[in-house]
Amino acid sequence: MKNSTTKKFDVLGISSAVLCLIHCLVFPLITILPIGLSHNHWIDLLFASIGIYAVAKITKNIDSKSLRILLWSSILLITACVIITLVFHYHSNFIYLGALGLILGHLINFKNHKH
Repeated sequence: MKNSTTKKFDVLGISSAVLCLIHCLVFPLITILPIGLSHNHWIDLLFASIGIYAVAKITKNIDSKSLRILLWSSILLITACVIITLVFHYHSNFIYLGALGLILGHLINFKNHKH
């Protein structure tokens, strides 16, 4: 049961990180078009919250210290970038590194599950 629950959180984490990465890459291009869209920073905060939840649930059940460090450092980097965006209205490119770290960490953890 524990193994299948962890897999679900890995899928949640991977999905959230991929959607966040797509959002961060594509949305600035869409705002160039004159269709009246503006960037909503609360969406970034929602992705970061989902990521924190998934990482917290997963890291309770993994033994690999390096994987734990990868997941937590990636989500902290994303959260810091979101906070910087909310406070200073500056979009840091480090958010892409955090999203890639989360995707990689979740994929490694997902692959390490015993069938």
